[in-house]
Amino acid sequence: MGFLNGLLGLASDLDVGSLSRELEPVLLPNEGIEIAFQLMRDQLVFTDRRVILIDKQGMTGRKRQYHSIPYRAVTMFSVETAGSFDADAELRIWVSGQPQPFTQNLSRGANIAGIQKALAGGVLGRG
Repeated sequence: MGFLNGLLGLASDLDVGSLSRELEPVLLPNEGIEIAFQLMRDQLVFTDRRVILIDKQGMTGRKRQYHSIPYRAVTMFSVETAGSFDADAELRIWVSGQPQPFTQNLSRGANIAGIQKALAGGVLGRG
């Protein structure tokens, strides 16, 4: 069990085993997925080294854009929860050297607490 799984004590929204096989070409040797979440069509994956945002595009979702953010590059993050009239929440991750944050919409039912804990665990656990 990785450090994030131990920290969270939560089950991920996505099956880590099948996701590991799917992301095998993207992952480094000995890099393991700790926890992963489904965000509407997109996915948010926390490994033991980085955060991977997977943006599924097009009608079928076969076209994908991968954003890889090493924990050491994260300078700040924020999560805005959905309000009474908001349909979704929003995650922002500021990365060293980038003027604007990565922004990801989260569905109302997303595990916002789990996402915050996973991101904080990765950033603070970087030593």
